[in-house]
Amino acid sequence: MELILIRHGLPEKIINEDGQPANPPLSEKGREQASKMAQWLKDREIDRLYSSPMQRAFQTAEPLSKLKNLEIEVRDGVAEYDRDAGHYIPVEELKELDYERWQKLMRGEVDEIDFPRFCENVIATIEAIIDENRGKKVAITCHGGVINVWTAHVIGFEPRMFFNPDYTSINRFMAASSGEKSVITLNEHFHLLS
Repeated sequence: MELILIRHGLPEKIINEDGQPANPPLSEKGREQASKMAQWLKDREIDRLYSSPMQRAFQTAEPLSKLKNLEIEVRDGVAEYDRDAGHYIPVEELKELDYERWQKLMRGEVDEIDFPRFCENVIATIEAIIDENRGKKVAITCHGGVINVWTAHVIGFEPRMFFNPDYTSINRFMAASSGEKSVITLNEHFHLLS
């Protein structure tokens, strides 16, 4: 089966002083990115469309859902590690504002969460989606952390944040019925160049 992991579009920056989960929606630019991604994939066969429950991922799935006439199936296990954080700062801004914190994030040293448990949940959820969709083509709108964890799992790395996928980047994998998995492409973002 073919598995396509799509990172969400650019969300709004949110800092909640009361500590409530930020869960930001897409920014105007993020909505434009999601539309371009959907147009790029409109002629590609996709049998099922899944999404993280977080706004930025679900809203990224909406244009593709409309173009392909697919229901968006929400899976909690592909939500990002920061789902309960009271703030969301786009990673490129974080790199500029707090380089040390950005470096820790890229090493998978996330103080607020149990990173190994996050990794286990991501892998188990995607494995379950694969098991449910033998021989099909499936897309999942999710997050940079999810894409890093799954890619590391497929390649055989220790789970960590080792690259920064572009917003609405397309990351393709194959999963054989024998259990073998392979990376086809990472970080496709040609749709953003127009």
